[in-house]
Amino acid sequence: MKLRSTETFWPLKNEMKASYPSLNSDIETPILIIGGGITGALIAYKLINDGKKVVLVDRRDICNGSTAASTALLQYEIDVSLHELIKMRGADCAINSYRNGKKAIFDLRTIIDTIQSDCGFEFKKSIYFCTLKKDISFLKNEFKVRKQHGFDVNWLGKAELETMGLKAIAGIESKTAAVVDPYHLAQDLLIYCRDKGMEIFDRTNIESISNHGGKSIAKTENGNLITAEHIIHCSGYESTETLKEKVVDLKSTYVIASESLPDLPAVFKNSILWDTSNPYLYFRATTDNRLIIGGGDEDFVDAKKRDKLIPKKEQFLMRSFKRKFPNINFKLDYSWAGTFGETKDGLPYFGKPDPKKNEHYVLGFGGNGITFSIIGMNSILDSINNKSNMDLEYYRFGR
Repeated sequence: MKLRSTETFWPLKNEMKASYPSLNSDIETPILIIGGGITGALIAYKLINDGKKVVLVDRRDICNGSTAASTALLQYEIDVSLHELIKMRGADCAINSYRNGKKAIFDLRTIIDTIQSDCGFEFKKSIYFCTLKKDISFLKNEFKVRKQHGFDVNWLGKAELETMGLKAIAGIESKTAAVVDPYHLAQDLLIYCRDKGMEIFDRTNIESISNHGGKSIAKTENGNLITAEHIIHCSGYESTETLKEKVVDLKSTYVIASESLPDLPAVFKNSILWDTSNPYLYFRATTDNRLIIGGGDEDFVDAKKRDKLIPKKEQFLMRSFKRKFPNINFKLDYSWAGTFGETKDGLPYFGKPDPKKNEHYVLGFGGNGITFSIIGMNSILDSINNKSNMDLEYYRFGR
């Protein structure tokens, strides 16, 4: 599966910090992680710090799948609003999922401090806004439910939003959000794990997995075998190639990045923003004063069809930005497209689809991939040890 197209901003901004070999022999390991992006890196970090011996492989260059295309808005808010999620999954699951997302942002800050990564992590506020009158009641209902359950939110009216330079009717301001350079962070996490003994092989494509005598045997396309007691799939949207259960609807999504602005508008210094449109648009700044806009999702995953739309999507996203921020001069510098997916309830999938096999999945689908991966990181040891865990129940397969 081709997960992204054209050169995305993050790999061009960052140098390749380390090079890794491909696998050219048969090996054995207690734990094999498949997927060398931000999810695999976070899972590896957890396991290595627990004293586990780990091998990690990726079919392409490390961090060059979805991680290279991620816009890395870190929010506790989920693609499905809290009041809707309560109806879908019940109050306990919904409220704890939102709280888990909030905790995940602070957990990530601790990890970054521990490995001393200069990956551009910054705490921000999150502004969820609407531009259509028909969406005000939806937004008010969401605000009421978040307040009721203890989330630190403020209501923003039209006048307050206009003072920020945003042309919108109403919004919810959440106090806890963040941004990060996902490519840089994933590279730093993997170097940390490598230095603590983890073996990493890129350009190593797993062709098949078989299970014999309680062990899993992964066969590469070059015929090499990796025998493992546990396999952890952190391959994101490509996991649809190995799962029998359909858990996600795949789509194409589009992103543009501006030239560096001489003076970053205050709203982007302090906040990330997203709207109530369907599919929604989202906005953030980078540490070098660029603006990133994402959205324009389409309900297909054909790479050629997706890539042909990039010029039209550039114009759509630029027009959308101009309508919302009429006083900011956005000059296009980068654009790209990628594969995106949504689950029915907006929540991730963790654990073992087949309890008879020691194959675990950490799948942070949707707009919260990184925060979901941190939540998955905090439950992976229980999955390996067959211990009960509320998150493994909330986010189980077959739900």
